[in-house]
Amino acid sequence: MSDPVVEQDPTPPASRPRDRWRTFGAPALAAVTVLALCLGALVGWLAFGDRTPPDDGADAGFARDMSEHHAQAVQMSQLVMQRTEDEDVRRLAVDISNNQGYERGMMGTWLDDWGLPRARGEERMAWMSMEDMEGHDHAAMTDLPEGVPMPGMASPTEIQELTDASGQEAEVLFLQLMTTHHISGVEMAEAAVAQATQPEVLLAAQKMVDAQQGEIILMRDMLAERDATPREDVEAWLAEQEAEESTGSGGTVPGEGSGHADH
Repeated sequence: MSDPVVEQDPTPPASRPRDRWRTFGAPALAAVTVLALCLGALVGWLAFGDRTPPDDGADAGFARDMSEHHAQAVQMSQLVMQRTEDEDVRRLAVDISNNQGYERGMMGTWLDDWGLPRARGEERMAWMSMEDMEGHDHAAMTDLPEGVPMPGMASPTEIQELTDASGQEAEVLFLQLMTTHHISGVEMAEAAVAQATQPEVLLAAQKMVDAQQGEIILMRDMLAERDATPREDVEAWLAEQEAEESTGSGGTVPGEGSGHADH
């Protein structure tokens, strides 16, 4: 018996429509799709993506200046922790040391992520606009005491006084120095809220404003319990803050959401 005759497909394999699609059409479509996705991502990044902030801008300037400002707050907090047995003062000092120590690391990480040096290349607070510099007792860079790098910071003499003090004397001095320190810190953070461009900076700066305003109120009350007063007119400062907030400058009512009301 002879083998059955197998009919051959007259169309060459390479010319079949399905084979041609597999050979040429599918790879081409894939390449076009990848190209379109890349172009879409590029357009999206150009339109909406985070840009590296300038080295002399508010974001980088705030990160550097507030890091230095925080460093002294941590130093003073650790000093008073070793010089008092009062649980309220110790709790406040631990909170400030932990929170501001964490924020220092966070701000350093921002600079690293932005590819910017942690060391400043300009004068402290040069990033703040003239509007931010005016009208605040702690925002002027002139007439600072010797050894004080930024407004609100304690002088080397005051740090030594805190080092030498103990008991209630150390508590009162710490609360006074930290109140002054916080008032200046709030003003710097408010300037960042007004000028920064990076979402993480705006969010962190507003949280600093809220937390430190609450701590200022707390420290005012703690000083009163010790028959002492802040070195500034805290009531007038708080009234000014509330007036600014009522005109839409942002922030929350001092003391609300600070997380320290139970001290």
